[in-house]
Amino acid sequence: MNLDHDACYRAIVARDARFDGRLYIGVRTTGIYCRPICPARTPRRENVSFYPTAAAAQEAGFRPCLRCRPENSPDLAVWNGTSNTVKRALALIGEGAMDGETVDHLAGQLGVGERHLRRLFQQHLGASPIAIAQTRRILFAKQLIMETRMPMTEIAHAAGFGSIRRFNAVFQTLYKRPPGALRRTRRDAHSDVSTISDIVLPMSYVAPYNWPSMISFLKTRAIPGVEWVDRQNRYHRSIALEGYQGTVRVAFDEHKRCLRATIRFPRVSSLAFIISRLRRVFDLTADPVAIDTHLATDPRLASLIAARPGLRVPGAWDGFELGIRAILGQQISVGAATTLAGKLVSRYGEPLDASLKTEGLSHVFPSPKRLAVADLRSLGMPGTRARALSALSEAVLESPNMFSASQPPDVTLERLKTLPGIGDWTSQYILMRALCEPDAFPAADIGLMRAMATKNGRRPTPATLLQQAEIWRPWRAYAALHLWASEGNTSAIPHKEKTTCATTLAT
Repeated sequence: MNLDHDACYRAIVARDARFDGRLYIGVRTTGIYCRPICPARTPRRENVSFYPTAAAAQEAGFRPCLRCRPENSPDLAVWNGTSNTVKRALALIGEGAMDGETVDHLAGQLGVGERHLRRLFQQHLGASPIAIAQTRRILFAKQLIMETRMPMTEIAHAAGFGSIRRFNAVFQTLYKRPPGALRRTRRDAHSDVSTISDIVLPMSYVAPYNWPSMISFLKTRAIPGVEWVDRQNRYHRSIALEGYQGTVRVAFDEHKRCLRATIRFPRVSSLAFIISRLRRVFDLTADPVAIDTHLATDPRLASLIAARPGLRVPGAWDGFELGIRAILGQQISVGAATTLAGKLVSRYGEPLDASLKTEGLSHVFPSPKRLAVADLRSLGMPGTRARALSALSEAVLESPNMFSASQPPDVTLERLKTLPGIGDWTSQYILMRALCEPDAFPAADIGLMRAMATKNGRRPTPATLLQQAEIWRPWRAYAALHLWASEGNTSAIPHKEKTTCATTLAT
């Protein structure tokens, strides 16, 4: 991947935060790599090299800077012109797919050859899959050292190192000091340093970030007992992973340009996975500058972009949960669907352990196995919708990776549309939120058609809207969010699900 040396150097001279996460600077005279916003003195032009990822810089022999802390950089590797295959591979790596596994195993999950995957990584990220995985592991461990009081053995386990000996050796080689010495450089008086029971970690983003729209969306659709938003506009939810229960809380920190995740979970080896999922829920890998600049070239969207810069597409903690929630919303209002989801959780969800229960959190979401055998008609919904819920539950039991990044989006889309009661609208909505597909677009949505109506009030047909949306590729999902928001109430998007889903049930 080629980076324009002059343009990159101008960015670091200006310490331009817009490039944070988009490039890294290797300084040959010190052997250190930095972020564009590093407060250290700017190195001479002839002494620097530029890399698209931290892994590429480390693979070239540079070690991370202790001042600008690359472990806290926004993770924008997925936006560096990557292919769909590389995006899916990065998602799998972020969730631990290469912890103790080989590149061949990762390639097999993606359905491609190992050599082809290595070639794609070098082309788009400037580093091998192994280097990407190792760098993420090291930087996550460094973040835990600096942000928590976790013992070193737990940090090594949480970051995916096979042993404490390997953990110590890697840090000694890379940082020229043991992990304990790095922790001693931390300001222990910092109030944000977390305890062992509650792990508090920052999750960086590229500004701007439209938090009011994001938290309003999530608050309106919060599933009673599983999710809630408190008076301080912090998001809470219960989680369950491989038989363990826990909770997470996410708060907005505009001053530090990050979201702060407070995690309570008994198994430290799941921390990296949890952070990866939370970054997906809050769309933290998006590059709002690139998205907004592209969409604003269409005069029909320019004013909407200017009114709400940094609008993100809310993701989902779990694909199955989002799929169930989308089906529940068919032909009824958002509020009615939320109430129905609460009834489903109360009846079929597993109660939270007493030590984890808080205001608004009482259960974890029901498993596919539980819902597949449940009589969902007893919740007071039409039989067609109950059958759609059962069919989705059975499909996920049959194919546990149905919502995994190992599946190409088009394959997931077609599989969803084969299920009874799920048509294109519901499938596109699931892709948009569950798989974070930036180009998903539910063209049959009445809110979108109304927002794109002509001055005389004539609305486009779904086919016409798809043609008009071609100019918005590859970020049609973000265009949809802006169009929904233009209806005047971001908490109600997507608008009028009752009308938009009538066609879905008929297909």
